[in-house]
Amino acid sequence: MKHFLVLPVLVVFLSSLIVNAGIDEVVAAMKAGNSVMVAKYFDNVVDISMPDKSNSYSKSQAEMVIKDFFTSNPVKSFEIIHKGENAGSQFCIGTLQTKNGAFRTTIFMKKKGDIQVLQELRFENR
Repeated sequence: MKHFLVLPVLVVFLSSLIVNAGIDEVVAAMKAGNSVMVAKYFDNVVDISMPDKSNSYSKSQAEMVIKDFFTSNPVKSFEIIHKGENAGSQFCIGTLQTKNGAFRTTIFMKKKGDIQVLQELRFENR
């Protein structure tokens, strides 16, 4: 009987680690200023808001937009202010410190099937 109880607990524990892996990987990519790693988690359409432009982009367009942003604003660090999840969605609010200043950054991810996909990125001047 104990073995039947251990298996469901183990499955729930491991699935929570997998769910958090998505947002944690995106945060690590943001810290490194790595547009390729950020793009790995993009949904088919991604909303990106920046101080000078805001639009919905295809996955490949969004990767180019983020690459240009990181090229123009070399990343020094990313500090998480708040992180949470609700009904399969995850979010993270942090401060992206770049060579050209700080940006309040918001990351929104949603569970699609078995994976977390990045649906929205916001960069606001601090």
